[in-house]
Amino acid sequence: MRFSGKSQTMTSTIEAPAEPDAALLRLGTRLKAAGYRFTTVTPATHERVNRRPGNARGHTVTDVLGWSRPFDGDALPGDVVELLEAAGALRGGPGGRRSAIRVSAYDGELFIHSAFPPDGPDAVFFGPDTHRTVDAVLAHLAGRRDRPGRAADIGTGSGAVAVAVAKRLPAAEVVAVDINPTALRYARINAALAGAANVRPCHSDLLTGVPGPFDLIVSNPPFMIDPEGRTYRDGGGPHGHDLPLAVLDAAVRRLAPGGSLVLLSGTGIAGGRDPLLDAVTARLAGTGLRWTYREIDPDVYGEKLLEPAYGHADRIAIAVLVANRPAAVLREET
Repeated sequence: MRFSGKSQTMTSTIEAPAEPDAALLRLGTRLKAAGYRFTTVTPATHERVNRRPGNARGHTVTDVLGWSRPFDGDALPGDVVELLEAAGALRGGPGGRRSAIRVSAYDGELFIHSAFPPDGPDAVFFGPDTHRTVDAVLAHLAGRRDRPGRAADIGTGSGAVAVAVAKRLPAAEVVAVDINPTALRYARINAALAGAANVRPCHSDLLTGVPGPFDLIVSNPPFMIDPEGRTYRDGGGPHGHDLPLAVLDAAVRRLAPGGSLVLLSGTGIAGGRDPLLDAVTARLAGTGLRWTYREIDPDVYGEKLLEPAYGHADRIAIAVLVANRPAAVLREET
């Protein structure tokens, strides 16, 4: 990475922008120009790596903005510190200063999201499920004969999925919806950083805040059984499926003729039975939608099986549901 090194060796002084969002955008641009790269892993892996000897404190930009390690004053170039301060993204404490954001690389872009651990009520998560969702959406788009003109990313979070769609469909309107104002802020900045001018972040509970039908609906909603009820993680209900099923219900009402839903979710498998698949089958009966459901990873988040919430499950799988409305079927919007 082409960083200048420690703060005292910076080659120029950047005047701190008054607007925090502008500061974050300039930070992202700065990191891009320097070749910054960091792949965000699962929380369990992140914690294990940070517990290794020598990893308690940050000494590089990746340590601080990727691994969320506390750092001393000379660990970052001075202009990076100035931009973090201008963005209101530095926290102090007895263990040293910390960044309130992480920056992850994916699909040739950088994405700003919440620092580790993402335990705040407005935390914005980014990780391996983001990668899985983008892969599933791109595989679906590759198999479509048409080019969707209007797309929605429900629960956009960092906006990474919306940006990936917008890059492949530059003529489409991509509505990135979320109920979390911090997520919408980061999605707006990340779309600008990627040059995805066709992404429109919008505050909405599912699709209630945006009008009209959609040719493509994508979503990776929270799907875990989370006793703490964290917004970015808790899917709701006894199996963590309330939000994924609410997304499905919204898609049934709002898909345009020829439109499709790509939904990624986790599900706890017990005795060979998949409760999410059972619920999807019942929900889609009589809708006229054609659909496929496929496990794409049979065993994830294994550490959760030690917790009471998953005491019933043999494994946690990741599945992708793709539902299509035939072009000849017209439905009344609600």
